[in-house]
Amino acid sequence: MKIKIINPNTTQMMTDSIGEAGRSVARDGTEIVAVSPTFGPASIESYYDEMLCAPGVIDEVMKGDADGFDAYIIACYGDPGLHAAREATHKPVLGIAEASLYTASMLAARFSVVTVIPRIKTMLEEMVANYGFSHKVANIRTTPLYVLDIEANPPAALETLRGEARKAMAEDDAEAILLGCAGFAEFANELEQELGIPVLDGVVCAVKLAEAMVELGKTTSKAKTYRFPETKAYTGIFDRFGSAAPEPHAGAAE
Repeated sequence: MKIKIINPNTTQMMTDSIGEAGRSVARDGTEIVAVSPTFGPASIESYYDEMLCAPGVIDEVMKGDADGFDAYIIACYGDPGLHAAREATHKPVLGIAEASLYTASMLAARFSVVTVIPRIKTMLEEMVANYGFSHKVANIRTTPLYVLDIEANPPAALETLRGEARKAMAEDDAEAILLGCAGFAEFANELEQELGIPVLDGVVCAVKLAEAMVELGKTTSKAKTYRFPETKAYTGIFDRFGSAAPEPHAGAAE
């Protein structure tokens, strides 16, 4: 099977590390391809960034269907563009936050998220509530780290994460830690060994769930909510999104 991991930002170094994380857990026969959109923000740390990166995510899904991919993963912890991407394809589309939350709920009763700068706390609280996990998430802990700081100085980023994760265990009574940024993927195993509780990176969680969905033969429901978008004109920089609207998948609701 072929799984396309879409890093919604345009920082190639981060895309490369995300791809490595995905390949580290993929089974034999699974091809992992990690990409960034050809347009969008260098990092995603606000509602503004999330809104502007979503068209690039959808564009990569459309291109992926033409290239024969079996599933897609959106590798940003806010899961930007997730629902829109599901409308653009009948293939499974997973967000790394959603994947980590579902996985953690089967491993621990309560868990905390450790993420980047404080301004995204409300964004993640809203996302957790929308997914129905507010009763499971003990806390969303932010740090002074910007997304690009992780790639610039990984040892310092790891030290910051380590300190906040230990506080989550001591102060939140967290029984697992969710790493709230795709750039944290490389730190999960080391932290888990040190802390003695599950430390979940959403990229690897999403890869394993995507493999399962493909092997089970499951596709995105086109019954109503995630139907392909209605045909209509799109103008200006969005012109190709109208012309590239896919034909309804066989068996989809008309």
